[in-house]
Amino acid sequence: MPVASVARKTVSLPEFGEPTVMPLVTRATYEARIAALVARGGFDALVVYGDREHAANVAYLCGYDPRFEETLLVIVPGKSPKLLVGNEGWGYAEICDGPYERVLYQTFSLPAQPRDRSQALADILVDCGLKAGQRIGAIGWKPFGPGDAGFGETTLDLPSFIADTLRSLAGDKNAVTGGVIVNAANLLMNPADGLRAINEADQLAAFEFAATYSSQGLRNVLQGIEPGMTELQAARLMGINGLPQCCHPMLSAGRRAAYGLPSPRLDVIERGDPITMAYGIQGSLNARAGFLVEDAAELPRGIQDYVEKLVAPYFCAVVDWYETVGIGVPGGALWQAVHDRIGAPFFGVSLNPGHLIHIDEWMHSPVFSGSDIRLKSGMALQVDIIPATGTDYFTTNIEDGIALADEALREEIAARYPEAWHRIEARRAFMTDVLGIRLKPEVLPFSNIPAFLPPFWLSRNSAMAVERR
Repeated sequence: MPVASVARKTVSLPEFGEPTVMPLVTRATYEARIAALVARGGFDALVVYGDREHAANVAYLCGYDPRFEETLLVIVPGKSPKLLVGNEGWGYAEICDGPYERVLYQTFSLPAQPRDRSQALADILVDCGLKAGQRIGAIGWKPFGPGDAGFGETTLDLPSFIADTLRSLAGDKNAVTGGVIVNAANLLMNPADGLRAINEADQLAAFEFAATYSSQGLRNVLQGIEPGMTELQAARLMGINGLPQCCHPMLSAGRRAAYGLPSPRLDVIERGDPITMAYGIQGSLNARAGFLVEDAAELPRGIQDYVEKLVAPYFCAVVDWYETVGIGVPGGALWQAVHDRIGAPFFGVSLNPGHLIHIDEWMHSPVFSGSDIRLKSGMALQVDIIPATGTDYFTTNIEDGIALADEALREEIAARYPEAWHRIEARRAFMTDVLGIRLKPEVLPFSNIPAFLPPFWLSRNSAMAVERR
């Protein structure tokens, strides 16, 4: 049943703590993932592309996340996987200790670096086991669908020099012995049954580890920001610690804040400014937005009903999302819950109100109008409901990660990662007992600011909460 009403209240946000144990995915898990990909693919071979911005599929399968260069993981059933790396990836690939044999392909190296010790790409691929007549699955980072202006299964999102070589090697698909190169990204990324849609206990624990740090970073800003700081000074409060990020840090105030994506500058943050921020580590992203004031009286006269007109209905939508999400729930139900509350044009909600999160910040989404994709145990999701009013009301925002876990998975996480489980239980208690959000047992919050939404950032201990009758 949708929540009746919400209000801004005095809220004491507990200390949930930070990790002292870092969960790691094992080599055996990577081997099992590769085996599962081969088993479901129906391909003679698979090639998985990665680069700095698009590292998730390769990293998921073998633990190697490219740093400066491109990479290609070549999987042929019955053979050891081969990982093609450039000069600087060679040593890093060794310490990643993935289930692959390294192959030096220096064209993946940066311009002007040595290129005197590796074969041509076509020759390397032949040595890996690719040949004419094969059906080869190419996995980049983007599956294409009916809405992509006629792109079909043979449309690849790989760099041309790789795609052209693969097509030349496989041969003409219209010939008797010809092969075909197919975009196989959905094997990993499809929101209904892609391998990356469902996560093991180790992977979920790693995501919780990441989300704890990224959310604590935003919490630090909320607790410490002051008028007169520059954006860079405020962003420094995040305590960015060197864990690999899934996107650039974002913090902007004043005129630029409405655009959401800018990085911080030396611009001075003034009292009364709108402000937004986001911080994402691989496996997590958290974001908040509001005004740098203590109360509504400091807002411009025309938007002093900011909480009543925008924040309260938005928070109701977030509460409905949290109380709807669960195992077996169709993604369309989450979309509907949000749009029943804030579907009016004023709110400007256009993107999916929730999506799957993984090593990449947005893997795919089962949440869209009419979606019958049912949510499953092992899914990691992000509540990600972004109003874009296009008015002086600016926006408000909660972006936090959760996981869905059935009883067996919950027991495994609790037994193997008791420290993380303690944080999860404490967050659930806060959301239920303090904020009044009724979570299903399978909903595991990963954020150290779980559903904590302060409209006015200088009122440190006030946030939105449910009023139950």
